[in-house]
Amino acid sequence: MSIALVGTRGVPARYGGFETAVEEVGRRLAERGHRVVVYCRTVPGAGEAPPAEHLGMELVHLPAARRRSLETLSHTALSVRHLLTHRTDAAIVFNSANAPLLPALRAARIPVATHVDGLEWKRAKWGPAGRRYYRVAEALAVRWSDVLIADAEGIAEYYREAFAAPTTLLTYGAPLIAPGSHRLAELGLEPGGYHLAVARFEPENHVDVVVEGYTASEATKPLVVVGSAPYADDYTRRVHALADERVRFLGGVWDQELLDQLYANCATYLHGHSVGGTNPSLLRAIGAGAAVTAFDVDFNREVVRDSGRFFRTPQDVAREIAAVEADPEGTRRAGRRARLLAARYDWDEVAGGYEELALRLAARDVPRRRPSGRRRPTAADAPLAPRPQPAPPADNVVPLPTAGSAPWAHLPAGQQ
Repeated sequence: MSIALVGTRGVPARYGGFETAVEEVGRRLAERGHRVVVYCRTVPGAGEAPPAEHLGMELVHLPAARRRSLETLSHTALSVRHLLTHRTDAAIVFNSANAPLLPALRAARIPVATHVDGLEWKRAKWGPAGRRYYRVAEALAVRWSDVLIADAEGIAEYYREAFAAPTTLLTYGAPLIAPGSHRLAELGLEPGGYHLAVARFEPENHVDVVVEGYTASEATKPLVVVGSAPYADDYTRRVHALADERVRFLGGVWDQELLDQLYANCATYLHGHSVGGTNPSLLRAIGAGAAVTAFDVDFNREVVRDSGRFFRTPQDVAREIAAVEADPEGTRRAGRRARLLAARYDWDEVAGGYEELALRLAARDVPRRRPSGRRRPTAADAPLAPRPQPAPPADNVVPLPTAGSAPWAHLPAGQQ
């Protein structure tokens, strides 16, 4: 069978969840004898020709408009045009933003599934026009896809409530890793001696809440922050302004061994993502046995369950960090419990789910009639409100400082 994977930055995976899924699933499908074609974005100014193959997958490199609002759709439009003349038995399109291009695939009788991802219209980086576009694109994906893919039960529930639309639940995998700790010395860190946050600097990932809450705490262990963002200079400046000398910003780290050791040896992993469904960074953290303190939304509770701590506000972060440092043995138990939970997310099983779905698409074993795409109100439409929390001990919380120009430490690391 030949399968096209369309709508991401492509592989090798160096950016986010979609790219991770394409690499992990695509290489396994190729190992099982399928022809896998991955559409990749060209990198402006690259010094050498891009590879034509990666881990058994065929790569097609095409350009994209270098504007945030046009980058995804422009590249996918070129990919779809190429696919129409280089047909495959099935296509999987990632990101509901690409839904306006689905009629071209349907007209060419290429069966297609759309991986709808999270609630993109709730991301703060989009203005009113962008948010309206994503809401319309969701409805078009429901109407024009042969199958919808959800990566979390919370996303599946949203599509049931909003559109009465069924989905196929295909999560990400959580690699079980024990990477050691010998690389930490390069950063002046010791096992269990730091807190960790890994995220792109975007408001819905709540890096500012993590940093503000940490700064307000009396933590004795430093906070290590991994991540950057190509379009978020103002937000990045805000995050840095909230930090004090205990916060260490590493930028983007693409050395996977080093990143895995950071996950595996932190006192707690602070995860602020709130709108993206099941998150690969969170899964990698629990697969490394990290104790997790996560932003309190259903997607994150679905993953960490009873092993996690949760926050919504800077005050919550300060309280939970104090609790982690006060109970190191309980924190280690939480990490062990998280690693057990990670076994539920297996890449081989995930790839098997994609294989079964592609076989169904190629055989046209899909419903002939799709939902209309008419939207109904859901709980997701309401603004995010703080969840009630038990009152913390008075000595665990200190007054929040005002944002100032406090210094912070920079350490060398790989950059995006």
